[in-house]
Amino acid sequence: MDTARAILALALVGVPAIHAQDLTPRAYLVTPIGSHAVIFSSSFSRGQIALDPSVPIEDARGSMELPMLGYYESFDLWGHSANITVIAPYAHALFHGSVAGEAAEASRSGLADARVRLALNLSGGRAMNVGDYLKWKEKRLIGVSLTVSIPTGQYDSARVVNIGTNRWGFKPEAGLTRRWNRWALDAYGGVWFFTGNPAYYPGSSLRTQNVIGAIEGHWGYYFRPRLWASLDVNFWTGGRSTVNGMEKQDQQRDSRVGGTVAIPVNRHQSVKFSYSQGAYITIGGAYKTVSVGWQYSWISTAQ
Repeated sequence: MDTARAILALALVGVPAIHAQDLTPRAYLVTPIGSHAVIFSSSFSRGQIALDPSVPIEDARGSMELPMLGYYESFDLWGHSANITVIAPYAHALFHGSVAGEAAEASRSGLADARVRLALNLSGGRAMNVGDYLKWKEKRLIGVSLTVSIPTGQYDSARVVNIGTNRWGFKPEAGLTRRWNRWALDAYGGVWFFTGNPAYYPGSSLRTQNVIGAIEGHWGYYFRPRLWASLDVNFWTGGRSTVNGMEKQDQQRDSRVGGTVAIPVNRHQSVKFSYSQGAYITIGGAYKTVSVGWQYSWISTAQ
């Protein structure tokens, strides 16, 4: 059993994190200066895992619960609408498979890497107070953002599989939004860059990973203000890793599709439901994911 568990753990190193490639409609939406929001969401994922065919593992599967607490705030940056979002996730994951007919499993639970995202609108939506915002009509928005993954997650260099990555990640991205009355189209493109992990198993190895390029698209419809739905799709490629100069066969070329619905509860609260699944997976989890989120928002009285 120990040998089978070790083989399973080694194979899972190349599996991308469940939250590594998001589907986030309306990510460049403009809000009034001084808008704040507290967000709590949780996602539940389950499905098969695609591994390197040379690895002697059959029926590899995984499941994960990922609750997250977030905070959002918008502000004026050089006359442009800008916002910052901070997310602190917690993960519980269970993986299992069969190695030479012997069942094995690996489980992990703990804090995952936190994220900070700074977004800036370049065109189509200047920084506005509430009064100006109510007169403004969304048409075309062009924005940029920088997401930083911070190595706050649980990490033990004596373990091959960890919740945290023990490295920094940076994703510059550009986004375009086009609104036609009730319809909205979102398109984003970005690249993930990673620092190395100098404490990779068994604690003295250096693991690096190539960049990951990602594109994302959403086609949405507003039934009324704050009540909308969208169809979502993304695609990413790259991310081959190297350990002490030896390249692994874990190049990713994957895609997910899904849908999202946002529903206002009252003036300050709203809920969001989403579903997605792997559409094309070469390396990683072909998960089916259900997410539920709650948001409480308000605008500073000084605005």
